[in-house]
Amino acid sequence: MDIGPSEAETFWTAFLRKLARRGLRGVKLVVSDAHEGIKATVAKVLNASWQRCRVHFMRNALAHAGKSGRRVVSAFIATAFAQDDAEAARTQWRKVADQLRPKLPKLATFLDEAETDVLAYMTFPAAHRAKLHSTNPLERVNGEIKRRTEVVGIFPMKMPSSASSGRSCSSKTTSGQSNAAAT
Repeated sequence: MDIGPSEAETFWTAFLRKLARRGLRGVKLVVSDAHEGIKATVAKVLNASWQRCRVHFMRNALAHAGKSGRRVVSAFIATAFAQDDAEAARTQWRKVADQLRPKLPKLATFLDEAETDVLAYMTFPAAHRAKLHSTNPLERVNGEIKRRTEVVGIFPMKMPSSASSGRSCSSKTTSGQSNAAAT
């Protein structure tokens, strides 16, 4: 794990090179949000494909649709994801963009620009695709870790040296109540 000042290519290059030095090998696909820094670095450092998270893409796409058109647009785009192979998905993607172009030209342009990034996972075996198109499983794990560490309180704050004569410890229960103990 590493913390960088931004999502710039320089940070991601250093981070992925460090992982490669530590033994990271055989990466074929990296799934992330649409950050140009990581996208460029994945190809250079890992020699892997990059997939834009489909869930995050849909949020961005539906922002172009307006409230009344979101369900229809979502259903149109989903037809491309439901295809059996990469070529059929690309063909359907272009049909969807062309159908939306007269009424939603910005959305159609957005689809044109995102096609390769959003459909990259379609080149992998069909059995793997359900796990490859999104960062949601990872976000779910991170959320669960956060939830458990907050409940248990395994990362207590350091006490100032002036408080050494009377220390206290508190944690939250699952119901949100605080438990406190003093020594």
